[in-house]
Amino acid sequence: MDESDLSTETEWIRRCQSGDKEAFGLLVKRYMRQGYYAALSILGGHDDALDASQEAFAKAFRAIHTFDSGKRFYTWYYRILKNHCLNALRNKKRAPVAVSTLLEEAHNVPADEPSRDEMTEREQIRRAVWDALWNLDPEDRELLVAREMLGTSYAMLAELLECPIGTVMSRLYYARRKLRAHLEKERP
Repeated sequence: MDESDLSTETEWIRRCQSGDKEAFGLLVKRYMRQGYYAALSILGGHDDALDASQEAFAKAFRAIHTFDSGKRFYTWYYRILKNHCLNALRNKKRAPVAVSTLLEEAHNVPADEPSRDEMTEREQIRRAVWDALWNLDPEDRELLVAREMLGTSYAMLAELLECPIGTVMSRLYYARRKLRAHLEKERP
């Protein structure tokens, strides 16, 4: 996020704190995709992730007066979202849905039509990757999804996790190694 984006966001937040719901809508629009995928990486299901990300935005709006203007909105929202998702998991006392379902919902279909064999192979790879992801610790899965699927920068991950960039890089390295080990174990 560059300086002008940050000043625009700061203005939206100031307006929100004055009760402007339209300004909050602009924040939601900017971060709804990231929020959805963050919730999806924790909860595992499309509907649950959509509900959780929307409920977290509602909680953020109700608490916007507590927002520290020295922070980024997404960092603050992300903590609300993550806590909401973890509470939802605890309350449901259930395992995440099948990874194949998650993958089908999150998959972007390419414009050119692949052959049936290519589609089958891609689907097998996707399932293997998601199955391996679900075998990781939630923290590793969350980190990999944020970096690899959402393209979250190292700096933003460091801010979200409240740790140095070097720690983020190290955790990603080991998370990728664990993922690779799970994939190699499942290979025929």
